[in-house]
Amino acid sequence: MLSVQGLNQYYGGSHTLRDVGFDVPAGACTALLGRNGVGKTTLLKCLMGVLPVRSGKIGFAGTSIANLPPYARAALGIGYVPQGRDIFPRLSVQENLQMGLASKKNGSKVPDFVFDMFPVLKQMLNRRGGDLSGGQQQQLAIGRALAMRPRLLILDEPTEGIQPSIIKDIERAIRSLVAAGDIAILLVEQYYDFAKSLADHYVVLSRGEVVARGLGADMDRDNVHAHLAV
Repeated sequence: MLSVQGLNQYYGGSHTLRDVGFDVPAGACTALLGRNGVGKTTLLKCLMGVLPVRSGKIGFAGTSIANLPPYARAALGIGYVPQGRDIFPRLSVQENLQMGLASKKNGSKVPDFVFDMFPVLKQMLNRRGGDLSGGQQQQLAIGRALAMRPRLLILDEPTEGIQPSIIKDIERAIRSLVAAGDIAILLVEQYYDFAKSLADHYVVLSRGEVVARGLGADMDRDNVHAHLAV
C-alpha cells in the first residue's frame, strides 16, 4: 500500500533522514520503532506532505505522491493521527469527527464502525473535545482519521500518556482493522510491548536511518528492544 524508497530530508545543515526505505503492506500492521529524536515524526510529516523531501520516492497504491500536498494525500485515502492528538478542543466530538469527512462528498456520515470501536464517542457526541480525558481525546483523534475510511492509517505514538485501559481499547481497534484485511497500518511507537503485540512487520529507525527490519514475530529474537534502550 505504501512504498518509501531512498528518502532524504534536511533541517538546516543536518541530514535528518538518510536514504530511508521500507514498505507498508495492506492487511497488516507495520511498526516503526526508535528512540526519541531519531526522525520518526519527521518521517511521518514527510509522508503526509507537511514537510518537503530533498530526494526519494513515496508511492501509495502504485501512485507517486512525493510531490502532492497534504490534502491530496488525504483524499487518496491516507489517515493520520498525529502525536499529541491535535483535536479541536472548542469543537464538539461530533464536529471533530465530521472534520475527518472533509475529503468526502457533502452529506457523508461518520461510519458506524467508529462508534462500535469507541462507544464513548457516541456517548459524548455533544461534549467539547477539550473536556474529554487524554485517553478519550486519543480515541477521538483515531475516530476522526477512521471517519474517512482510509486505506492507510498512520498512528504516531498513540499510547503516549494514555491510561492502560484505553491502551487496551486502542489495541483491540487496531487488531480489528487489520483483521478486516483492507487497510494498511503504520504504527510509530516507543512502547515496545504494545508494538510487539500488534506488529506483523517492524522497522527500526536510528539517527535518521533504517537499521533493522523484519517480522513482528521475530522482534524478541532480533533483539529489537536494544535499539530502544536509553
